[in-house]
Amino acid sequence: MFAVLAILLVQLAPGAGTSAFRQDSSAAHAIVTEHATYQTWTVTPTGRLTSVSVAVALAQDGDSIVVRAGEYSEPVIAVDRSVTIVGEPGAVISGSGEHELLAVLADNVTISGLTFRGVKKSFLEDRSAIRVEEASNCIIDDNLFLDNFFAIYVAKSSGCIIVRNTIKGQARRETEAGNGIHLWYSKNVQITENRISGHRDGIYFEFVEDSRVADNTSENNLRYGLHFMFSDRCTYERNRFVANHAGVAVMYSEEVAILNNSFERNWGTASFGLLMKEIDNSRIERNQFISNSVGIFSEGSNRSSIDLNTFFRNGWAIKIMANSEDNLVTRNNFERNSFDVSTNSRSAVSTFRNNYWDTYDGFDLDHDGFGDMPHRPVTLFSFVVEQYEPALVLLNSPLVKVLSATEEVLPVLTPAMFVDAAPSLRRWSISQPQTDQK
Repeated sequence: MFAVLAILLVQLAPGAGTSAFRQDSSAAHAIVTEHATYQTWTVTPTGRLTSVSVAVALAQDGDSIVVRAGEYSEPVIAVDRSVTIVGEPGAVISGSGEHELLAVLADNVTISGLTFRGVKKSFLEDRSAIRVEEASNCIIDDNLFLDNFFAIYVAKSSGCIIVRNTIKGQARRETEAGNGIHLWYSKNVQITENRISGHRDGIYFEFVEDSRVADNTSENNLRYGLHFMFSDRCTYERNRFVANHAGVAVMYSEEVAILNNSFERNWGTASFGLLMKEIDNSRIERNQFISNSVGIFSEGSNRSSIDLNTFFRNGWAIKIMANSEDNLVTRNNFERNSFDVSTNSRSAVSTFRNNYWDTYDGFDLDHDGFGDMPHRPVTLFSFVVEQYEPALVLLNSPLVKVLSATEEVLPVLTPAMFVDAAPSLRRWSISQPQTDQK
């Protein structure tokens, strides 16, 4: 109690603090007395307590702070104790733009219902609306982030939950933009039901372990909808990654699960739905790849399962490079893609089995549901384009059609071992597990 009084006396001294701290000693005494009975502190623009920072200084572990409607512009709010801060509709935290807004420095902090806006870009520091630093079990729930450099930045923390936030940036250039949700050296973090747009990367992981990203929508970001590196044993499920410049990039990680996501309209040069670079022992299952320049681009990725996905109307459904080995591509649907599979290798680096190909012209004499003749998904023209990309201008020319027909009869140039020995004649139902294999 004496420590709280001391804080108030310092803040109420002449010249100390900002206008948010101008309260007379009788009001301070009333606030402290109130704390002896109540554990909820109410911040209002014109009442006795007008500063969120002062409310945090007055509070003790386990207290709640309610922020009424209004705009609160103050220095960095340092939350150094375990409190719950709840904003009523219209409660806005803003600043001068030259610093971050709120720093979570204690465990078991909850931030909910607030609007954060106006953190300007910096080339020297990763300024964010909310920064969580070396804390555990914090919750960031149902907040609105508008026009911030970084929205949520979590560093060296664990057990945090980031849920139901709306994050809208207005970035114009990658070099001048921060990320929507940024995690660094953290573990056991849950990121669910957020909507993110207008940042450099919607969600960014680096050195993150055992975390889950689910039911988010990340769209119209300047670079990636999701970007992670050196992040093992993480799960990404039921997310939508739509119209991001380069789609989703997963790099230098292992035991990753990418399940039931939708990768849509990530279109342009050097763009893809999903880039897998040096990803090992992972699962890419039951996803939809729709209208991307490249559905999956695999480079240096090994021993992964690519199972029960749908590839529809992409430029390339899958590009799998020679340094990607021992992957199993099975029970996927390939429909209306310009190229189903492309590679820069003529040897068998991965196995294709029981996929449905809308370009397959074979037959099924024994009526087991699988073709009696193998399917070669790498066409001669796709192999040529991989070696010399400007040849794409001939894609719909009669010459290409003649080459493809000739190669189908006499396959001498396409990768001899890149075949699906028993292609499915029926489209796989992705909504229900399938167990039949040949």
